[in-house]
Amino acid sequence: MKCPYCAYAESRVVDSRPAEEGATIRRRRECLGCQKRFTTYEIIERIPIIVSKKDGERETFDKQKLINGMLRACANRPVPLASLQTVADEIELELQNSLENEIPSTEIGELVMTRLKTLDEVAYVRFASVYRQFKDVNSFMSELDKLIRER
Repeated sequence: MKCPYCAYAESRVVDSRPAEEGATIRRRRECLGCQKRFTTYEIIERIPIIVSKKDGERETFDKQKLINGMLRACANRPVPLASLQTVADEIELELQNSLENEIPSTEIGELVMTRLKTLDEVAYVRFASVYRQFKDVNSFMSELDKLIRER
C-alpha cells in the first residue's frame, strides 16, 4: 500500500477492525518510510448481477426495486420493512453465490414468491397475481387452492 504522504510502497498494519456492519475492514497503517499513519478500507469486490427480463431487455440488479415490489404486495399487511429488507438481502446473497453473471427475472420472481409465502400468504398471492399475470378469476382461484392444499 503506497503512503499518501511520501508515496513509499511499504507500510505495516497497526490496527484492523470491522466497519459498516462487517461489510468492510478498516485498517490503520503506518508508513515504513515516513512513519505517518493513514487509514485504508478493504471491501469485497462484487460482480454486477445482470437481470434478463421476459421482453429480452437486460439491466443490472437493483435491490431497492425488489423491495419496492414486495412493499406493493405487502401494502396494508402486518409485514415489517425489516423483514422485507432481510428477504432482499438473502436473495441478493443467493444470486451473488450462484456465480451466474446473468439471471432471468423469472428466477428472481420465484425466489421472492418462495419467501413471501412463508412471510405473509396474502402478500404472496398479491405478488403471484402480478408476477404470473393472472388473466381471470379462475387462475387466481387455482393459485389459492394450491396454497390451501399446501397448508
